[in-house]
Amino acid sequence: MYKLIRPLLFKLDPEVAHHLTLQLVRLAGIIPPSRWLLQAMFNGPQKPVEAFGLKFKNPIGLAAGYDKDGEAVPGLAALGFGHLELGTVTPRPQPGNPKPRVFRLVDDEGVINRMGFPGRGAAYVARQVRRSAPIGKPRSVIIGMNLGKNKDTALENAVEDYLSLIRDFSALADYLAINISSPNTAGLRKLQGREMLETLLGAVAKERAACDARPPILVKIAPDLSDEELEDAIAVILATGMDGVIAANTTLSREGLRSRSQAESGGLSGRPLTGLSDAVLSKVVKLVAGQVPVVGVGGVSNPEDARRKLDLGATLVQVYTGMIYAGPGLVKDILTGG
Repeated sequence: MYKLIRPLLFKLDPEVAHHLTLQLVRLAGIIPPSRWLLQAMFNGPQKPVEAFGLKFKNPIGLAAGYDKDGEAVPGLAALGFGHLELGTVTPRPQPGNPKPRVFRLVDDEGVINRMGFPGRGAAYVARQVRRSAPIGKPRSVIIGMNLGKNKDTALENAVEDYLSLIRDFSALADYLAINISSPNTAGLRKLQGREMLETLLGAVAKERAACDARPPILVKIAPDLSDEELEDAIAVILATGMDGVIAANTTLSREGLRSRSQAESGGLSGRPLTGLSDAVLSKVVKLVAGQVPVVGVGGVSNPEDARRKLDLGATLVQVYTGMIYAGPGLVKDILTGG
């Protein structure tokens, strides 16, 4: 079915198409018969896995960026994911970068985006998350919250944005992810440097300890770090007691691209990221040496890509751009082995 719909979607502006599909999934999740239909069509076998003290019904999750404001949780959960990582959420609403800011690289099965964390802010997202899981009713899916700083927050004040978000979401999300690796917020990746990262994660650890709820905290890193930068980042992540690593975010590399949009600025995702993300994942797994789980993300377009990440040592795998090209059946295909 998706093969018939995709050409129509691809005639739309990528961001318009994304908004349309997200709203359709949101509506389908609200109406019980349509939600049950999605579950019947797209839920694969359960393959339980434990990580960060949480129990996931399967290892396949949705990467941050798809549902930035947490508006479509029931519908997305019906597609069979073991977890949904919402956001990136910022403390205050912000429009993000000027449009156009999303570009399909159809010949490469990739996407370049320079969104810049657009969203309605923490208060709005918190309301959506509460609404998706009424008090007394268990969630059908693990919820992660990807946290980022506002664009107009000076880098030296970024810690306060992250601490504010931890206070907002520590009792609402099953885990939190510290996003310091998006290439689309000026200066953000500097937070991955050893000194700034020690300051940030040290403060994050203290803030979590002061919260009544103490969710696992993961750190999402860039795939473009040098070996020395990667070693420093992992050392700080482990020393500050973080619970896991997400490897990796989008890349600034443009190696091997054929599409006309390859010159656009922003982060590259999809199939062109596969080799780089696998290489970074392998390095991270060796560096953490079993001390914390690792989430593999980047370039997962088919069951073989997901299996390879698990074989490389990932405990969980996330997808996003792969669904744009393969459709919502990708999760089930992965779980059933294609």
